[in-house]
Amino acid sequence: MFKLSSAIARLVDFLPCSLRRVVWRCWLVAGVVAVAWPLTSHARIEFGASSKTADATIGCMFPLAGRAAIYGRDSIAGMKLALADLKAAVPPGTAPRLRILVEDDRSKASVATRIATNFISRDKTRFLCGIVSSGVAQAVSRVALKHQVIMVGTDHASSRLTIEDFHRYYFRVSNDTYTSMAAGARYLAELQKKNGWRRLAFIGPDYDYGHIAWRDLESVLVTLGVRYEMVGHFWPRLYEPDYTAYIGELMAAKPDVVVTALWGGDFIAFLKQALSSGLMEKAKLANFDTGGNYDVLVSLEEQVPGSLILSARHHNNWPDTPRNHKFVDDFYRLEGRFPTYAAEGAYAGIMAIGRAMLLAGRQASTEQLIRTLEGLHMALPEDPDGYVSHIDPETHQIVQAQAIGEVVRNSAFPPAKVMLGHWVVYRAEDLQPNIDLVRIRRAKARGDIGNTKAIPTSTTTD
Repeated sequence: MFKLSSAIARLVDFLPCSLRRVVWRCWLVAGVVAVAWPLTSHARIEFGASSKTADATIGCMFPLAGRAAIYGRDSIAGMKLALADLKAAVPPGTAPRLRILVEDDRSKASVATRIATNFISRDKTRFLCGIVSSGVAQAVSRVALKHQVIMVGTDHASSRLTIEDFHRYYFRVSNDTYTSMAAGARYLAELQKKNGWRRLAFIGPDYDYGHIAWRDLESVLVTLGVRYEMVGHFWPRLYEPDYTAYIGELMAAKPDVVVTALWGGDFIAFLKQALSSGLMEKAKLANFDTGGNYDVLVSLEEQVPGSLILSARHHNNWPDTPRNHKFVDDFYRLEGRFPTYAAEGAYAGIMAIGRAMLLAGRQASTEQLIRTLEGLHMALPEDPDGYVSHIDPETHQIVQAQAIGEVVRNSAFPPAKVMLGHWVVYRAEDLQPNIDLVRIRRAKARGDIGNTKAIPTSTTTD
């Protein structure tokens, strides 16, 4: 799987862990200026071109401490890989010189807003980038609009950002809730034909991401004509430490299928409690947007729950293509571990910015860059053979395929002992929102027609 000879690999393995990682990093990203991890989560991280030589500065925000810190660390690694690949793909000296700044947004909108404003005013950033939380992303998106700076979202997923709250300076390069739930609804429709399930429950975090995920799933189920009985909606707070009460209510509701939009450490905690409670012996549990993340699979250890249905925005073992193999291998060489999906999202963000600058020119105006990003095609690790991701000009949302799988034994990506398999793959073209739906939702948000249901938005939170 890995490109270095086994002899060299064995030699490197004898080195101390810290030195081994330095060797891998030097081998992979020679020429990329990086700094060591800060002693505190609030210190700035800077890599890429220097402030004097950069064609553009990109200001990125990710959580770097707490439950979601792994997504920040993986995003930084993904961006470093993108810099290396941009440089390798063009003649020497022609790749745009990108300076990347990263600060810890602490998953708080107030913190991220201050950081974004400072990036623009102090560092003269031409792009804002990143963000794990959808609630935080909404706040930063408003900053981008106010200052007319392009924002490239790499991880957060609420479809509100590209539908109701759309503006021309915002782009997203990872699957959103509509994409994931459109795939999930199709999976549920097919499952119903096989086992006749009828009773459905939903549990998601009580802020914009969770509520929009349910709205998108419900909308597509209606469109597909799936008939079911809704037996309960459950809304724990983000970073809820104990799901016992919610699991008790779920078991009392007796659903055939439970769909969840819990993510990251929250989903891992919920999943462990669901397995020990016996919930999954009574119902299928599905997480179509984030549940198939690598850290979730590691947490399962030896368990292979037959009632678990998962997907994510990137998978280490799908698609089985040279491009995805290279991305996963390169990440492993850089970090000494396998990536969560956040890494590929951040990789896509820097690739989008770099390719736009290559096409429009290093000195292109913001307007020229927007026109270039609209409809931009770029081959990414998560693209199956024969497909190339592209950005929809109407929503600025990337259009990608999605694969949903079941847990199977697979020790090829240690320390995980299971991965996803038995894939069901949905075409990218089938997962986009209908243009009429987009226009109706935007009109409702403006108050032009009817009333739209109020959905809580969190100032501290995907």
